[in-house]
Amino acid sequence: MTTRPSFNSWVICPQPNPQANLRLFCFAYAGGSAAIFRTWPNNLPSNVEVCAVEYPGRGRQIKSAPLTRLEPLVEAIAPVLLPYLDKPFAFFGHSMGGLVSFELTRLLRFQYNLAPFHLFISARRAPQLPPIKPPLHILSDHDLQNELHSLNGTPKAVLESEELMQIFLPILRADFAVLETYIYNPKQPLECPISVFGGLQDQDISHEALQAWREQTIAAFSLHEFNGDHFFIHSHQELLLKLIYQELQMRNGS
Repeated sequence: MTTRPSFNSWVICPQPNPQANLRLFCFAYAGGSAAIFRTWPNNLPSNVEVCAVEYPGRGRQIKSAPLTRLEPLVEAIAPVLLPYLDKPFAFFGHSMGGLVSFELTRLLRFQYNLAPFHLFISARRAPQLPPIKPPLHILSDHDLQNELHSLNGTPKAVLESEELMQIFLPILRADFAVLETYIYNPKQPLECPISVFGGLQDQDISHEALQAWREQTIAAFSLHEFNGDHFFIHSHQELLLKLIYQELQMRNGS
């Protein structure tokens, strides 16, 4: 395994923890950045190092052009993650991050014979299901901005700032393109357990769409639903982290 670099613009560990014996890699939703996960180490076991993956176009990668297809994105992430995979690791992905972490898991298995010990998928329909909404990435800036108002995931201060929207819209458009041009390729189910999280008030992702992730693993599967919308990752963060904590503790105790 290659040596872990002292600086990596792709991987941000909010509280570096060399003594940790597990790593949890976190993948943000469309338009999100690694900063979403900066407080997570405070609520997870002390033996877990939280490492957030920064997509191009934001945070430390602000000078890199955002990618618009899923395959190049996971192909870029895999090699930069390798130095961090010298310990047991798990993936957590919310919405777009759920799909990124799933396809990254499949790539790591195929190219490197590596696998996370657990995959946490949040607010993302199973990959084998066909899309149910027309694509957003082809909308005009005006129409895309209107859609953002209804999605409830963009801070009001950002939506009302023309300057911030000029920065944010191209990133979001690229992320929507990643999701909306994705074509599922059937492969062998994963061998790691999958835990899926969903919001009961999420208008776009049904219980059945979450349950369908069961087909993607031959190991244990669990589904937890919160009394919240698509962004329960913020509104129910404490409960979400408690459930992740329990799974990670079980791993540590085994």
